[in-house]
Amino acid sequence: MPNSHHIEEFAGLPVAEFASWEGIRDDFDTAMRWAHNRGELHEELPPSYEPLFRALADPGSYAWRLRTVSPRYRRPFETLPEYLDRFTSLVPGKKLRALVVGNLVEDEDDMDAERVAGELVRRAGGWPEVRSLFFGEVLQQENEISWIDLCDLAPLVAAFPKLRRLVVRGGSRELGLRLPEHRWLRELTVESGGLRPEVVRDVCASDLPGLRSLELWLGDEDYGGGATPDDLAPLLSGGAFPKLEHLGLLNTRGVDSWVAPLAGSEVLARVRSLGLDLGDLTDEGGRAIIEHAGAFAHLERLGLHHHFLSEEVQAGIRAALPGVDVNLSAPQEPEVYDHGDTTELHYYTVVSE
Repeated sequence: MPNSHHIEEFAGLPVAEFASWEGIRDDFDTAMRWAHNRGELHEELPPSYEPLFRALADPGSYAWRLRTVSPRYRRPFETLPEYLDRFTSLVPGKKLRALVVGNLVEDEDDMDAERVAGELVRRAGGWPEVRSLFFGEVLQQENEISWIDLCDLAPLVAAFPKLRRLVVRGGSRELGLRLPEHRWLRELTVESGGLRPEVVRDVCASDLPGLRSLELWLGDEDYGGGATPDDLAPLLSGGAFPKLEHLGLLNTRGVDSWVAPLAGSEVLARVRSLGLDLGDLTDEGGRAIIEHAGAFAHLERLGLHHHFLSEEVQAGIRAALPGVDVNLSAPQEPEVYDHGDTTELHYYTVVSE
């Protein structure tokens, strides 16, 4: 799953994590106790900090992950402001190009997104060249994607006027993403196990005249999702984002029902690439693509990675769209639940809870 591991590359740069003192203490404490109790060395801990030192020697060549570790009922070595101050003292702000904001915690296991965003806004003036921001790179082992509490991120985005790429993870809970005019933003991705319809409407109402790529992980209604084509009306009608080239409605439960509205939309005729990846596309949706093949035939790429299509329907899609690069990788089989007299087939998205 995408939220099961840290990204190693962002905005074309390798990612370096700025280690917290709490994390370093945990690594060494675990390694020492392991050696004492088992009479052997831990295979992974403590990790080598050479990659961090190399990044500090050439900070402009890396995307920087900000992430701390909960002190687990102990007094923390440093507060969030102290951690960020240490980062700014070691990484020259004018060389900072890309930021990955992970699970920045203090004395709790869950990140206080509003506090984190506020601290970043206060420092944004010293980071004038930031072009790419990933807010909420929280792993499943740290918090389920649908449990990530976010906040209104519009002030944070506004604090980085040169921002080109924004990735947000979360959206089932409190997320505000109605962005005032941001002329330079080119790519926006919102990853979620269930993206609230209110967030979808906020995004579609945002003033982003230069946006080229939009990816929304609509997710599952059981985890806060439930967006309908009406929620995306400004986008589907072609009124929003006049320069859009790529649209992704990803990780969508019930993605079959989106094929016909997309086929009849103005925005589909304008984009060059469409992604319906990570969802639960079945033969019903596949046949709808074949039926409306004329609406999809102009695309350069159609992403259907992770699907439940039969081989027959897969072949039918390829035959109906000979000039389109169709990604049909990762075919799945539904889960079968036996209820005695009846059986139930369960189709699932890649990321839900």
